[in-house]
Amino acid sequence: MELSTALILGLILLVILWRKLSRPKGFPPGPPALPVVGNLLQMDFSNPLKNISEFSEVYGPVYSIYLGFTPAVVIRGLKGLKEVLVNKGVDFADRPQNRMAETISGTRGLINAPYGQAWKEHRRFTLSTLRNFGLGKKSMEERICEESTHLIQELKKNSDEQIDPHLIIDNAVSNIICFIVFGRRYDYDDSTFREILDLVHENMSMAISFWSQLYIAFGFVKYLPLPHQKIFRNVKIIYGFLRRVLEEHKTSRVSGEPRDYIDCYLEELDKEQQDSNKSTFSDENLFTCVDDLFIAGTETMAASLEWSFLYMMMYPDIQDKCREEINKIRGDREHLDYEDRVRMPYTQAVLQEVQRFASVVPLGVAHSPVREVQLYGYTIPKGTLIITDLSSLHYDESQWKYPHEFNPENFLNKEGELEKVDSFLPFSAGPRSCLGENLARMEIFLFFTNVLTHFKLCWPDPKSPPDSTPLFGVSHYPKRYRMRLELLA
Repeated sequence: MELSTALILGLILLVILWRKLSRPKGFPPGPPALPVVGNLLQMDFSNPLKNISEFSEVYGPVYSIYLGFTPAVVIRGLKGLKEVLVNKGVDFADRPQNRMAETISGTRGLINAPYGQAWKEHRRFTLSTLRNFGLGKKSMEERICEESTHLIQELKKNSDEQIDPHLIIDNAVSNIICFIVFGRRYDYDDSTFREILDLVHENMSMAISFWSQLYIAFGFVKYLPLPHQKIFRNVKIIYGFLRRVLEEHKTSRVSGEPRDYIDCYLEELDKEQQDSNKSTFSDENLFTCVDDLFIAGTETMAASLEWSFLYMMMYPDIQDKCREEINKIRGDREHLDYEDRVRMPYTQAVLQEVQRFASVVPLGVAHSPVREVQLYGYTIPKGTLIITDLSSLHYDESQWKYPHEFNPENFLNKEGELEKVDSFLPFSAGPRSCLGENLARMEIFLFFTNVLTHFKLCWPDPKSPPDSTPLFGVSHYPKRYRMRLELLA
């Protein structure tokens, strides 16, 4: 009797699991999912792009997978991504439930907040504040050039020696967003700030790891002593740093004289407290916005510059052509202006090729439908996790002249003029596109051209060629490398 009961309960459990992992009617096809774990064990989370591409070869550019019990729809290729991000951008502008993100930052801020009034108000406020502090104006350009001077001075200390550029680049890039948000920069030898940046990168690398996905799929994993616990320990330290910055601002600010983003937000909070209307501005939202801006403004920019320097060492002829164009336009000036880029098609093409070939943010940030949506005959329920494979655009053989090699000709026409390519979406597109895109483009151009003005970048060991295999995370990073700098007269 006990055996029969156990068998019946076992069968009931199997039926429940089968129904849980059975694709709903009208849902996109995909690989068969295992009970409980779904397709998690079929993917290599050290770099799942290969698996994502292989599934697509079988099931098409729009297909589904299961991450544990969570169904996800993968979108690949120009047609599908344009439909999801642009044509139906508002329909897919929500964020899916994500246990890891919600545990860390809740559903507030600029990145993980659901599509709605609070998110719209904060994005609008942030864009306005960035413009007021010089985004797209000369003042921000001057700030980046000033930081470039610090960067050059630091690199000069190590000219003709082998150096690992990661720490210096990381600090320089982060100082730009710190200036905007915190109103200050940090010295390159500041050990406390160095620790914070290291923890940020570690978390961004672990965020898409197998252990993180396991926790996202199964909440009870939170309490197990597994590697994902490192993320929570890191967050505690990072948040402590940010809280100290916020507290300092609250005690030192002068009303009506905002110094940075934090002060502007605190001014807005003062206004809202005097207004009887319900406001979405709060101390909690301020903290999450500051965290979002700090991390996003550091992570992808540092990766982009590290890739650009690596590729310049791998392709010295391309580096020489960039420098020739830089010097031609610069003349006897100390450095280029951002507006000079319009007369520099080759250098712009090189920088865009860096972002294409490295595909710095390969999967963008997950989307979700705000309601049930029809997509190419499939029914996508509200709240479904949507994975946008931006990297599929960047290596599409039907879209690029040289899809699998680093070649700036991908962005140049026969006359050597820069041309727009629809399949180039390093900052995503639509309502949820990166709000720091203009700042990022300015930073990349000014830092890159300043470094090439002063140095020739050389690979230090001809017997051991560079390894350009990326380290997968939220951002694609190159493996840590060393380079030798030849100081130019």
